[in-house]
Amino acid sequence: MDLAFVRSRSRRDTRRLLSAGFTLIELLVVCAIIIVVTGLILIDNNKFGGEVILENLAYDVALSVRQAQVYGIAVNRFGSNTFTAGYGIHFASASPSTYVLFADLKGNGMYDPSYSPSELVQTINLTQGYAITNLCATPASSNTETCGLSSLDILFKRPEPDAYISQNGISAITSPAALQQEARILLISPKGQIVPVEVDATGQISVQSQQ
Repeated sequence: MDLAFVRSRSRRDTRRLLSAGFTLIELLVVCAIIIVVTGLILIDNNKFGGEVILENLAYDVALSVRQAQVYGIAVNRFGSNTFTAGYGIHFASASPSTYVLFADLKGNGMYDPSYSPSELVQTINLTQGYAITNLCATPASSNTETCGLSSLDILFKRPEPDAYISQNGISAITSPAALQQEARILLISPKGQIVPVEVDATGQISVQSQQ
């Protein structure tokens, strides 16, 4: 076989192989697409992870309210005191990253941090930038919800599982006209997602869908 013919065919094959590959522009386009797709996936994963943490936090808050309900109905003994104290959860807008489980030694259905002996059972902290963003309540006398409350106290005491819901420091026990029929605690994530926890005067506790 002629050597010149072989060399010529080899050059043609090489050019054919090179023309069948990627150009620099094509490689850059492919890399850009991969980067964009990867970024979108990471954003979705972060959003999904934040939603899951927020929902778990909402269920933790609901379980804390349920714990107060169980303590109140079962008349759990608090310290060296009698078994008559009710138990409740106290939320305050001034402390958006904490809420309090308390024993109602004073008997007014609300948490009093200055009362002696102390009513504090446990302080629960919210971490990782999650917080209570709003407190809302609906009076028993109407269906108009009021938000932006300074405080919410949800108390349970025997023998019924009903909740005594007080707002803005007005006792629903000493002032029955101030009794609220529903409370909503709105929890917020660092990305602005919100999940409400609702407590009904009948003692029902639920976590609502994200807003």
